[in-house]
Amino acid sequence: MDQINHTGLISGMNDLEQIKMSVIAAQKMVGSATMQLDPEAMEHAENAIRDARNLINQSPKTGVDEQFLAKQNELLQQCEHQLSEAKQ
Repeated sequence: MDQINHTGLISGMNDLEQIKMSVIAAQKMVGSATMQLDPEAMEHAENAIRDARNLINQSPKTGVDEQFLAKQNELLQQCEHQLSEAKQ
């Protein structure tokens, strides 16, 4: 089991699964924040995007996972774009 560094919690997920779940959480938070147009919800969504991106950046680069990581980065970029459009 992997230890989550910032919380000290132990999870049964590997690094890639944690990244995937983090991106999914960010997507859901962005969707909710853009529907509510609540500044606090938008801030939390930005934090979720940042946390997911940090997980991606901290993951060991094996070369095998590059396509998966690129896709997760693309999803986060879409989240950022959606959030940015909602703020205008």
